[in-house]
Amino acid sequence: MYYKFSGFTQKLAGAWASDAYSPQGLRPVVSTEAPPIIFATPTKLSSSSIAYDYAGKNTVPELQKFFQKSDGVPIHLKRGLPDQMLYRTTMALTLGGTVYCLIALYMASQPRNK
Repeated sequence: MYYKFSGFTQKLAGAWASDAYSPQGLRPVVSTEAPPIIFATPTKLSSSSIAYDYAGKNTVPELQKFFQKSDGVPIHLKRGLPDQMLYRTTMALTLGGTVYCLIALYMASQPRNK
């Protein structure tokens, strides 16, 4: 007896030999011709490659020299006041969040008074 997978019951079911050897999705190919071309216009190959400079001047070497200079300032504070403001704001938010979490844990650990 031959079996094939039933897509309806999701189980093996009895089948004829021709059905068992032609499972779902593997039917014989009807046509061996190439499909018709959708876009009939030929593609133009670019023989001249023009390089455009959208990024402007490469400033990486100057920035590398600036950040590798040993002047005793940490790397995250090298650019001055904007870096200091970002650093201090980040530290304040981190400490504030830590305090808020500790207060929330303390309040959650206390029983409610009725």
